[in-house]
Amino acid sequence: MSDAPVTFLTQDAYDRLAAELEHLSTTGREEIAKRIEAAREEGDLKENGGYHAAKDEQGKQEARIRTLQELLKNAKVGEAPESTGVVEPGTVVTAVIAGGEEVFLLGNREIAAGSELDVYSEASPLGTAILGRKEGEKTSYTAPNGREITVEILKVETYNGR
Repeated sequence: MSDAPVTFLTQDAYDRLAAELEHLSTTGREEIAKRIEAAREEGDLKENGGYHAAKDEQGKQEARIRTLQELLKNAKVGEAPESTGVVEPGTVVTAVIAGGEEVFLLGNREIAAGSELDVYSEASPLGTAILGRKEGEKTSYTAPNGREITVEILKVETYNGR
């Protein structure tokens, strides 16, 4: 069994990420290998900015591939959970946080790609504090700077993809 957290993804998000992984693992790797080879042929690697830039990009691309593989391997794919007034991954939460009202999605940022919605991870201090809470409940959490932040859950809605 894996200790990796299970991440809720909509089918659209899963398909988009799987396509990105496929592209990066095939065409993306071929393109970067060609760029590295072309830069290598230019000569002295110590002074070759194009070579170093291509190698840096390759490292970032491989890190993204590993992230996508892990995310997709541990994803629970389906429709956003139907809201029952309880905060859970994949729900849109309206809350008063430290005196200001915020609307956000609780879950993975990949779900809301292309959306204006802010996203908080359920593993974040805020996410941990509100997970399982009901509309009308109040709680607090300790921010990374040590401040105690109060939260009141006003509304929990089903995520509709926007």
